[in-house]
Amino acid sequence: MRYNHVCVEAFGYSLPPQVVTSAEIETQLAPLYERFHLPAGRLELMTGIRERRFWDRGVLPGQISAQTAERTLAAAQLDRKYIGCLVHGSVCRDRLEPATASGVHHALGLPGSALVLDVSNACLGLLNGMILLADMIELGHVRAGLVVGTEMGRDLVEGTIDSLLASPNLSKQDVKLAFASLTIGSGSAAVVLCDRALSKTGHRLLGGAFQADTSSHELCAGDVAAQTHGDDRPRMQTDSEALLHAGVELAEKTWQKTKESLNWTNDNVAKAFTHQVGRAHRKLLYERLKLDPALDFSTVEFLGNTGAAALPLTAAIGIERGHVAKGDKVALLGIGSGLNALMLGLDW
Repeated sequence: MRYNHVCVEAFGYSLPPQVVTSAEIETQLAPLYERFHLPAGRLELMTGIRERRFWDRGVLPGQISAQTAERTLAAAQLDRKYIGCLVHGSVCRDRLEPATASGVHHALGLPGSALVLDVSNACLGLLNGMILLADMIELGHVRAGLVVGTEMGRDLVEGTIDSLLASPNLSKQDVKLAFASLTIGSGSAAVVLCDRALSKTGHRLLGGAFQADTSSHELCAGDVAAQTHGDDRPRMQTDSEALLHAGVELAEKTWQKTKESLNWTNDNVAKAFTHQVGRAHRKLLYERLKLDPALDFSTVEFLGNTGAAALPLTAAIGIERGHVAKGDKVALLGIGSGLNALMLGLDW
């Protein structure tokens, strides 16, 4: 997968106002910790996540996405008449139909000629949106487009806490399967892509590779099951250890294909951004890919796992804070449950 005519004109992000620490979550889970003799501080110790953020109650993903997209379009300094496609790529959406992208499109006042759609693929939705849009630009179907998404972690975290405390027959295995749900945070990210001829930045999207291992699709599964849990908040079960090793195995294969596609070696990579899972994932991923962890920029410590927004949100913050310099070759290392991996290369 190679692109000759696609540029990344801007990354943008929004952060929720409410901060919830791992210590606060453990305080709520104190009866559970006493029951199973779990040490305080376990959540942060095992994941590296000291806090995550939540949006105010009642806010819809599309409302935040519209705000994030508006700021990102402004940063790109690109006339919105050129926007030929809008993709909303987060797991969270306003409703089953219409597409959340429809409301965002209306709020932004984008052209009626633009293709408007939602794309959902666990933690890879926004990256998938990027390559769909990049393909359209490369083929000349559109001149520019926007990918945006907003994840809302509050209901999953609070629903998980309530379920853990309310279950009379809870086992240690049940706690283990619910543990990853407590790492979830909220966030919003957007990316503007355009034809190279329109670009003011020259930040090129070079291409990359994708790979799937769907034999592992049940290792992390989330759903809304009111008949089981008594409410309409989502719940998730994750075999974290098996997911870690299967995900890194797939990442290693995908990284090799990415380097072949881009004609890169590890020495070409100046900076990298990954999906934000936790301390153990980051360590093992960089070990297996044989990349220096110093190339990485991390937000998981203060944002938690923000789903499909995690990688582009982290890239936006990293770029804002000077992690990337002009001329850097930048790797975007995406992995999502399913399992799917998508890795992209940028020439900044």
